[in-house]
Amino acid sequence: MSSGYLILPVVLPIVGGAFMPLLHLPDKKRNLFLELLVLITSGIAVACVFQRPEEGFTLFHLTGNLDFALRLDGLGSVFACLVAVLWPLATLYAFEYMRHEERTTSFFSFYTMTYGVTMGIAMAKNLVTLYLFYELLTLISVYLVMHPMTKKAIRASRTYLYYSIGGAAFAFISLVFIIIYGDTTDFILGGVMNLDRIGGHVQMMQLIYLMAFWGFGVKAAVFPFQGWLPKASVAPTPVTALLHAVAVVKSGAFSVMRLTYYCFGADFIRGTWVHYVVMSIAMLSIIFGSTMAVKETHFKRRLAYSTVSNLSYILLGVTMMSPLGLLAGMSHLVFHAVMKICAFFSAGAVLHQSKKQYIDELDGLAYKMPFVFATYTIASLSLIGIPGFAGFISKWNIAAAAMHRGENFPFAYLAVGVLLYSALMTAIYTMTVAVRAWFPDKGYDAQSNEGITDPNWEMKLPLALFAAAIIIFGLGSGPLMELLNAIAYGMF
Repeated sequence: MSSGYLILPVVLPIVGGAFMPLLHLPDKKRNLFLELLVLITSGIAVACVFQRPEEGFTLFHLTGNLDFALRLDGLGSVFACLVAVLWPLATLYAFEYMRHEERTTSFFSFYTMTYGVTMGIAMAKNLVTLYLFYELLTLISVYLVMHPMTKKAIRASRTYLYYSIGGAAFAFISLVFIIIYGDTTDFILGGVMNLDRIGGHVQMMQLIYLMAFWGFGVKAAVFPFQGWLPKASVAPTPVTALLHAVAVVKSGAFSVMRLTYYCFGADFIRGTWVHYVVMSIAMLSIIFGSTMAVKETHFKRRLAYSTVSNLSYILLGVTMMSPLGLLAGMSHLVFHAVMKICAFFSAGAVLHQSKKQYIDELDGLAYKMPFVFATYTIASLSLIGIPGFAGFISKWNIAAAAMHRGENFPFAYLAVGVLLYSALMTAIYTMTVAVRAWFPDKGYDAQSNEGITDPNWEMKLPLALFAAAIIIFGLGSGPLMELLNAIAYGMF
């Protein structure tokens, strides 16, 4: 396949989403147009992954050796394929959820453009391109957070914007230093640092890495910059699902992977003071997120704190600074996306059908919405890490990477204890919802659930497919793990 095809999954959603309001289509025709656009984009993206061009595609030259260019390597292929599979289902779900909302055309316009920008991050050939798409993602997705136009939504969008701009400033500093002290800005497994140029500035470059880890980590809601994520749960569920499962937070985690293994290089960081710091940040984020989720009584905000915790599972794997750690991070990147979008869409279906937002309002609701709570329960069991579900595989990989790394870096053994603590907290904050819904106390207000039913097929189909994927990955993840292992060791 020609490398020129790489531009299509990026440009089609951006152009299609931008011009869609000019078409003035009625809702049904607009939805059909959008779904076809997204499906075509996903088809091209998957074709690019399976017939991956050897060479990159340069859109334009900036200056010196800096290009705005696209290329698919192993890691980029994983992220691109993940986004391509999830986005059409998320769009289908959004049609039903947004049916009675206002300003839906502008909503779907930005929603679709976000798809193209996320693809740009996945397919970026170098740090310059990734950074530009990373900034563009902030500018486009901030409208989606703001969409309800309530005071809470406007405040949440401002918070998201402030955090993201601040993080981008830290990330930009790392870009400048990599241009100066690296051989190239292209992504090369093992890193691009030129030790001769760095000379006696090793400590400074390690500090730059820490700043960049936090900078790109803002979108991954890493502690102490996680405050924007729970607030953003005021956005419509199709948005929060993308923020928490597919686009924004995964772009943050993906960028940290690029930064660590493809720019600075794991060898440059391993065993240094900054290695201790970033691993501690990841573990602290896991503990903080899972603990706050237990305390939270709002259904969607509880899942938001769960995202804070689970995104740092990915970063914990990344900070092992080993191929096994990269494998663990990639596996949780994939599995968490499926688990969390299933959980968020289940919560969104509850809100859409019942208007209930708080945990103590869900007593007995599973008898009125058995399909939705069945999918939520499957997602919850997987998030806990129960064997037979996808979450067990990725958490096992993280623990295995920690045990292997601990042979020469005993600090990594702490990660296993953090994983066990988080598993306990996850069981509490996820299963208390399921238990209240399926097994309410005697005397609960059954009349408050009258007239509530499961949603229609546009919501059910994505939920069913996500729940099925959780089980399929849990029982048969071997081929995917072989692929991720080949990517981690530079063989794909």
